[in-house]
Amino acid sequence: MLKIWVKTHMFSGQDYHISELMGLGDWFILHFTENKGMAFGLEWGGRMGKLVLSLFRIVAVGAIGLYLLSRIRKRANPGFIISIALIFAGALGNIVDSAFYGMIFSTSDYQVATVFPQDGGYEKFLFGSVVDMLYFPIIETHWPSWFPGWANQSFIFFRPVFNIADSAITTGILTILFFQREHFDL
Repeated sequence: MLKIWVKTHMFSGQDYHISELMGLGDWFILHFTENKGMAFGLEWGGRMGKLVLSLFRIVAVGAIGLYLLSRIRKRANPGFIISIALIFAGALGNIVDSAFYGMIFSTSDYQVATVFPQDGGYEKFLFGSVVDMLYFPIIETHWPSWFPGWANQSFIFFRPVFNIADSAITTGILTILFFQREHFDL
C-alpha cells in the first residue's frame, strides 16, 4: 500500500523529511525513486536485459514458493519457514511493481502518477520500475584525507533508497544466516 500511496501522491525525486517533521533530526526521509533494474539500480542489456531479468525473477519466485511449500509440508523449523516466506513475499512484491506498474500508472516524472491513464501506462508488461522510497542518511560526513581513492569525498551511511519488500528479503536472508544452526539443526 505504501508503494501505491507514494506513486499516487508524490512525483519522482520528491522528499518528505519524516524525522525532521517530528523534531528528531533529518535521518528518515521518504524519497520517491523508481528502480528500472535490480539491486542498487544496476541495469544491463537494455530492454532485452530487462525482459530477461523480469522473467528470471518470476521463475525464481516460483521456485522459492515451491521450496517454501515443501518446507512447510516437511514441518521444517518455523523460523526457517518465516525467513523463506519473507524472501518470497518481498520478491513477489517487487515483481508486481516491475510486471504491472508500467501498465497501470502514468509516468511519475515531474508529476504525480495517475492510475489507469487514458493513454495507457508508462511501459509495457514486465518493463515497469520498482518503487523505492525509504531513505535513512543516518551519518553524513567525509572520508579522511588519508583514505586512498576517496580522500575528502562526502560519505553517507546509509545511502541506498529501498522499499519494504527489499527489507523483507534482507531480513529473511539475514535471519537464515544468523540462525542457521537452529534452522538446519547443525
